Amino acid sequence: MKTANGHEIIQLFESWSPKKLACMDNDPIGLAIGTLNKNVTKVLVTLDVTDQVADEAIKKGCQLIIAHHPPIFRKLSNLRTDTPAGKLYEKLIKNDIAVYAAHTNLDVATGGVNDLLAEALELLDTQIFEQTFSENLMKLAVFVPDGHADALRLALAKVGAGHIGNYDSCSFSSNGIGRFRALEGADPYIGEVGEMEETEEVKIEVVFPTSMKNKVLKAMLNAHPYEEPAYDFYTMAVETNQMGLGRIGTLKEPMTLEQFANHVKSSLNVPAVRVVGNLQEEVKKVAVIGGDGNSYVHSAKRAGADVFVTGDIKFHVAQDAENLGLNIIDPGHHVEKVMIKGVSEKMTQLCIENKLDVEFIKSEINTEPFQFI
Repeated sequence: MKTANGHEIIQLFESWSPKKLACMDNDPIGLAIGTLNKNVTKVLVTLDVTDQVADEAIKKGCQLIIAHHPPIFRKLSNLRTDTPAGKLYEKLIKNDIAVYAAHTNLDVATGGVNDLLAEALELLDTQIFEQTFSENLMKLAVFVPDGHADALRLALAKVGAGHIGNYDSCSFSSNGIGRFRALEGADPYIGEVGEMEETEEVKIEVVFPTSMKNKVLKAMLNAHPYEEPAYDFYTMAVETNQMGLGRIGTLKEPMTLEQFANHVKSSLNVPAVRVVGNLQEEVKKVAVIGGDGNSYVHSAKRAGADVFVTGDIKFHVAQDAENLGLNIIDPGHHVEKVMIKGVSEKMTQLCIENKLDVEFIKSEINTEPFQFI
């Protein structure tokens, strides 16, 4: 195990929750305070960054905080240390504690906030219900001597090219004759300088998401025997990696709305929920989205949900949902705290796999601002 640099930790984090997944305009994600250019042995994972959370990080010897809610949500016009926010930033900087925020990208990410909420509610066969991200497939077509075709296919498969649904190592091959003449200064793998050459070649075609282009190109060039391989990239009119906000799934057994409301309370560990709808109505198909879900009521209804679990529902939005025939359970915004355990466990596993000596500490500070009487 080796000591990790802050950049290495965030590189691992962004391998599953990349910034490109953010779906809010000007979402202030990424490094908010401090520097990642330092050794990091302890990371505090928290929903919010408050003065008490900063004290916790100091007490536990953390050099980095990973938070879901950005500590600097709006652009600063000044940095005064005689304000509550300014005092917090000063404390973090003086104690050399960096803060990294993953907001809507962590909502969208596979294994992120919404998946964690769906898992906590024990939903089955979950899918996204509001797509916010996708990318096009690309195709690589490369020509290689027949004797090297298998090695090249293997190299491409190892970096993920040719992964389609529940299948991997997918490719198509066709045979033909390659012709070329090596000029002065070349070091040809086949043939002689100045002589026309013909050789049996295989055309290998594989598809992959556009974001993998550089990785696929590097793998192909490293595995190819030619000095100057012949290859083409094509952008395809096919989308892949569809991701988005919210999850929709089904309960193992139907419940009344009242029974499900109690299930939400216990599963998400909240003292109370607000409910819209007939408590005796039977529900089975459930949509869930962490945080403020006011904008997604119609999306949940279109997706066929019997009940929508989300926070911060406004009065008139609740009335609209009632008119649509959509039940709502509002457990509050703070249920996004599920990310503390989820992120800690995910990052611990990734660091073990990459032999990085890092401890991820779950914040014990309750940042829920509301009390229920």
